[in-house]
Amino acid sequence: MIAAAIEEFLALHPESVVLEDGRVVFEMRTAKFNLSTEHNRCTLQLWSEDANMVRRVVATRLREGILRLSVLRFGQTKPQSLELLANRDRRTPSEREAVRVKYLRVLERVLQRAFPEWTLDGLSSAMDLERSFGPAYARGRLVQGQRAWAVVAVNPQESQATIDGALTVGILWLDRCRSMGDGRRVWQGLKVIVPRGTAALAASRMAWLNDRAAQWELWELDDKTEELAQRDLRDHGNIATHIVHAPNHAAVRERFSEAARLVMALVPEDLCADVEQVVRGGAEMAFLLHGLEFARVRAGYAGSSFNVQEQITVGAGANETPLIPVNEVMLREYVARLFERRHAAGDKRGPLFRMQPERWLESILRRNVEALDAHLSAEHVYTQVPAFAAGDRGMLDLLGVLRDGRLAVIELKADEDMHLALQGLDYWVRVRWHQLQTSDDATRPSFGLGEFQRFGYFNGVALSLAAPKLYLVAPALRVHPATETVLKYLSPKVEWELVALDERWRKMAKVVWRKRSSDARLPS
Repeated sequence: MIAAAIEEFLALHPESVVLEDGRVVFEMRTAKFNLSTEHNRCTLQLWSEDANMVRRVVATRLREGILRLSVLRFGQTKPQSLELLANRDRRTPSEREAVRVKYLRVLERVLQRAFPEWTLDGLSSAMDLERSFGPAYARGRLVQGQRAWAVVAVNPQESQATIDGALTVGILWLDRCRSMGDGRRVWQGLKVIVPRGTAALAASRMAWLNDRAAQWELWELDDKTEELAQRDLRDHGNIATHIVHAPNHAAVRERFSEAARLVMALVPEDLCADVEQVVRGGAEMAFLLHGLEFARVRAGYAGSSFNVQEQITVGAGANETPLIPVNEVMLREYVARLFERRHAAGDKRGPLFRMQPERWLESILRRNVEALDAHLSAEHVYTQVPAFAAGDRGMLDLLGVLRDGRLAVIELKADEDMHLALQGLDYWVRVRWHQLQTSDDATRPSFGLGEFQRFGYFNGVALSLAAPKLYLVAPALRVHPATETVLKYLSPKVEWELVALDERWRKMAKVVWRKRSSDARLPS
């Protein structure tokens, strides 16, 4: 029961953090864990690039999104406490509210000083969930006669993810201001105010908004000095992505053929066809069941020698156990349980069914991308290329190509997310940037010299230099109402298609409706 409670909590909260003595010691987005229940004892091991911890867990208690573990260090008899938090922000609601009220007062002074010819109207952070306005964002209007600007701001005590979401909220707020008006007031545009040093992502996004639909301004505020500085949208820094060379898939599969045979021997024979074998690189291959990685084989140097050694590990998610003869029976039973619970007709309440739904959707579309659009090539579909330098953004990206050689950026979301449109734009911007990098004179881009083909992707395809097409994909009932509003404000240079899937997508990916940028009406 103890191990099950921990495993279920981590499955449901992949962004959780582990605290010891009030200090964050592991972020589970990047850390790994292993649970052992030998000899009727639950042993938890946590490790990352910076730390390693082993504790025996004797009790658990779940309350208000916090799983408290009573643990013992080796050789000690007095229990200590570890806390697993679903959300890193431990402030009480009253503490968060106090910070936001204080920020409103600062923002009011700053805006009145920076724009003395304009009247500040209706500045508030009141919650309006019906219109997707949360209390983390201050919203107001600057009015001068019949002219007005919508204003959205966020304080530096909020998480980076909240700060990054300010532009989505700002677009919704501008659209709301326009819809509430009587037509006599001209809404010139939107001013977004973020903490100093946090504007890079917003600048990258705003450079690709429609300047015919509105004027867009980005400002950085130092809440200590109350200095407000405008950010140049033409300057949005370096693209924080990189491309790795595509591995030789045939060579890697041949290299790991014996290891793959050992892994597949753990799988129930009649279900082997459900396993997807994915080459991760020249020295790693993963085995996935509906997008969930349950085993992997890696090659590396053994100890301090130069002898290359293969290691097979088995485990759902980050829970890894080396496959060795003494635990083969145990791991075979584990794999059998996984296959019993993770299938399209499985128990929807089970943690193994619910884990990583985006990866499940990704695995379906990677095998059958033509279900989205018959013009997409089934032969060239890649995951997370280019890769974000900062790591996983909580969403999955597929990069494909249309039959006419045009690149296709595919953003997937299995659950409702109001930021889908701009997160898709993030990936589109980076793909476009890499696409235009050439080995020759950048002023004379030449056919086939883009970075993707230089790094081994899309071999044999005559790639077009046309801007990529952006596909945003989600189950029909999981498409957030904000998505279409935000999409209307994207630059016409970004051709997009919003694709809604049947809710039974785990059984078969079927498009139930789609909307295109060509159908969107320009906001006024």
